[in-house]
Amino acid sequence: MADAPTPSSPQSSSSTYAEAGVDTAAGDLAVELMKSSVKATHGPEVLGGVGGFAGLFDASALVGMKRPLLATSTDGVGTKVAIAQAIDKHDTIGHDLVGMVVDDIVVVGAKPLYMTDYIATGKVFPQRIADIVRGIAEACALTGTALVGGETAEHPGLLGANDYDVAGAATGAVEADAVLGADRVRAGDAVIALASSGIHSNGFSLVRHIVTRAGISYGDRAADFGTTWGEALLEPTRLYTTPLLELIAKLREEDGGSAVHSLSHVTGGGIAANLARVLPRGTWVDVDRATWSPSPIFRVLSDVAGTSLESSEGTWNLGIGFLAVVAGDQADEAVALIESAGISAWQVGVVSDAALPEGDFEQGAKGVDGGAVRLVGAYSHDNVADGVK
Repeated sequence: MADAPTPSSPQSSSSTYAEAGVDTAAGDLAVELMKSSVKATHGPEVLGGVGGFAGLFDASALVGMKRPLLATSTDGVGTKVAIAQAIDKHDTIGHDLVGMVVDDIVVVGAKPLYMTDYIATGKVFPQRIADIVRGIAEACALTGTALVGGETAEHPGLLGANDYDVAGAATGAVEADAVLGADRVRAGDAVIALASSGIHSNGFSLVRHIVTRAGISYGDRAADFGTTWGEALLEPTRLYTTPLLELIAKLREEDGGSAVHSLSHVTGGGIAANLARVLPRGTWVDVDRATWSPSPIFRVLSDVAGTSLESSEGTWNLGIGFLAVVAGDQADEAVALIESAGISAWQVGVVSDAALPEGDFEQGAKGVDGGAVRLVGAYSHDNVADGVK
């Protein structure tokens, strides 16, 4: 044993980053693969290019605003990434991330400025990371948001080699006197629904539970959708920022202000809980189920689970991705403007400040002491391609 390395010798104490499971070369390659996608989101406001320690954004445009307020949001995609990993398809998760983050900013009427992303993975597979970031960049471009930076972190031992999670944060700006919210809402306002593209990025723990219990593999063919289960469930989150900013700008009241009074992003908690957050205390809305037919994906999942659509109203969007509360006399124009952007829209209710009727209303959602909302009636069964009446 004379030739055996001692504990203090270089041979035995050699402990490189690669041996620890971190491949910096793979990380560098991933950056090279994503560069062009990221740069495509950069206008003259973005300085410094890709790879800096911090992204730089020229905020000179804010100087021309009377009282600019910065709006910020951060979020992830949740367990939807498990399905992407299961079928090795990663080019749409980025759209989901931007939808979850940037579309929260437009709720207050803000225009998004820039976004950063964070990807944690057990092992860096350069093409996979590039696919994820390309999706983020494409969605950023569609919402007018610059992707100014991000981070990919390799966490061997904490995450499995094929595991990853994504998160992001974005910043926008809005004039102080143009902020949308419950304080602008009044009795008689119309509540307009904007169709979702599917499940979006909420409630996937329930989705996965249903699929697993039914013995379905994500690679199995789903006859109802003409594709595999995994591909159907990965339908990207619809992006609403651009059409909603146009709606805010074009739908005007006599005093020059926007006839859009508040907006609600239908994410975790479902339709009633999220609408209640953007209504003033003392008001209520009955959302009429008969005004739309939930998308096929929701009906199929409910059938597989042996449950009713109503039982998932606190989990899934059931075909409504966003809600706009607008001046009652401009409801028809609001619907027309939204549909001109390629999104199905329809009125689902009217804001009331009369005495609250007896019934099971959603109130105090997400800690907000707002209005009250309940869903009433029965869902339509009209066989419409996009799932709405």
